[in-house]
Amino acid sequence: MMANLTKHVIANGGEIYPLIIPAVETNGTGLMNPSIFNDSGKLICNLRHVNYTLVHCEGKQVFGNRHGPLAYLNPENDLTLRTTNFMLELSKDMSIKRYTKIDTAKLDVEPLWEFIGLEDGRLVRWNDKLWISGVRRDTTTNGQGRMELSELDKNYKEVNRYRIQSPIDTGSYCEKNWMVVDDLPMHYIKWANPTELVKVDINTLRSEQVLLKEGWGTLQNMRGSSQVIRYGDKRICIIHETDLWKNKLDQRNAKYTHRFIVWDLDWNIEHISEAFSFMDGEIEFCCGMAFDNNDLLISFAFQDNAAFILKIPQSQINSVIWN
Repeated sequence: MMANLTKHVIANGGEIYPLIIPAVETNGTGLMNPSIFNDSGKLICNLRHVNYTLVHCEGKQVFGNRHGPLAYLNPENDLTLRTTNFMLELSKDMSIKRYTKIDTAKLDVEPLWEFIGLEDGRLVRWNDKLWISGVRRDTTTNGQGRMELSELDKNYKEVNRYRIQSPIDTGSYCEKNWMVVDDLPMHYIKWANPTELVKVDINTLRSEQVLLKEGWGTLQNMRGSSQVIRYGDKRICIIHETDLWKNKLDQRNAKYTHRFIVWDLDWNIEHISEAFSFMDGEIEFCCGMAFDNNDLLISFAFQDNAAFILKIPQSQINSVIWN
């Protein structure tokens, strides 16, 4: 496994950029899981803000607190897991030219569960409309999660919202991390290996399975991180794998790793990279990937507390993806 992709990329001519908005917007709590998108030459990014600070004990975890090696520290007057999303417009040097909170007031209703807001939204433009798609869990009393697709106007105000059901109604508790396919409107990769492609109908709020490919190798349970984007005559994405476990005191913990996947245009997997971490941390997550001037931009977060864009120069892209 490559333990620190960021260090490797910087050593070979790449760069990393932090994404920070004023603390008056966040009260000092976490900025995480950004989704970079090249909107016809204009670089935009969704930045997720959460109302907690994640405390995670790395390494041998000998300094865990009484709540365990992983704990969420909330404001005393708000014990929910609350998400708000900010849209950023970026310069070519990845500095923030403008930011604004996505206005969801038109379609918001009183939340029924303690996870509030659209989580891990990925940006895409389909049929000349800008969309953000993520999971929402506040519409039922038990926190059932479903993918939602929200249309944004030119001022990043939410004007339409669609809650999408699975192709096969298995009664699953939480559907999340479907990957938008950049060049196929209303299509998602629901699972990466075996590859399951679904198409969404916003009029019926249903989705249908349009393709299911045989799996590649022994790797399974690969779900979305980035969007699926074109790379020449290929499609590529980054997926995540989660190792969930408990320590001797039955306290939960997790480790996230990522991989690149390469498909041909018929959705045959050609390559799955070795696993990697972005910064050698256990809690990391990627929500976006885009090309800009032939460089590859990857947006990711570290420990739910810091958001970054990693730029891989054109000369290094193939060696990074194919290891």
